[in-house]
Amino acid sequence: MAFLVTPKMIKSYEQDGVVLIKGLFTNHIEALRRGIDHNMRAPSPFSAENLNEGEAGRFFDDYCNWDRIDEFRDVIQTSDAALVAAQLMQSETVQLFHDHVLVKEPGTSKSTPWHSDSPYYFIKGQQNVSFWVPLDPVREASLRLVAGSHKWPKQVLPTRWLSEESFYPKPEDYMPVPDPDQEGMRVLEFEMEPGDAVAFHYKCLHGARGNHSGNRRRAFSLRLLGDDARFTERPGQTSPPFDGHGMKEGDRLRNDWFPILLDKAAY
Repeated sequence: MAFLVTPKMIKSYEQDGVVLIKGLFTNHIEALRRGIDHNMRAPSPFSAENLNEGEAGRFFDDYCNWDRIDEFRDVIQTSDAALVAAQLMQSETVQLFHDHVLVKEPGTSKSTPWHSDSPYYFIKGQQNVSFWVPLDPVREASLRLVAGSHKWPKQVLPTRWLSEESFYPKPEDYMPVPDPDQEGMRVLEFEMEPGDAVAFHYKCLHGARGNHSGNRRRAFSLRLLGDDARFTERPGQTSPPFDGHGMKEGDRLRNDWFPILLDKAAY
């Protein structure tokens, strides 16, 4: 491995649900920038512009483009991300879930709302990891994560980013979205260089400030799964929706849609 995952990193990931991996994608920065340029020129049907009328700047996101954007596919297949993920998750296998691009142009005051990803996904299981990778230096517009929130007994209410309405029926099944700053929670936030990666658990509460830096803030995220990942039903359409997959409660994810990136048994 080009990147040594230390016992301390694994412990931090288990305890906090978050760990910083310096330089994990350093050799892939230009490829990812080209991929994001391609993505923004030719967005998918999943793309969104996350600003209300009258809000300044631009907050673009899109996901599930690895199979049509060569640069994304090549980075997923050739980087050390799967090897690092296997060690952080303590998993024998690593499976691709999806990619996600998030771009905040200069002057975008819109914050990324506090949320955790897990309730939006049709995934259950504890072995998972997201890598959030900036392609520009980030200081004030970095990802913010609440340490240990992946161990909370109840999931945070999933909401729609623009309308702030509940994503599913029965919001009482979830805990209200907290205000970590007002409630004195331990928030982790890193100054990062292009190619660094924050690894975090799907259940970890996270958000980001607006971009007041005067520079672009392009980020590539990669969502990966481990041995215990299984399909689970949600009370409405998930995000990403992945319609027509044919899976049932408790099934392993079909690997023709979600490729296996690493299998230690094959070595």
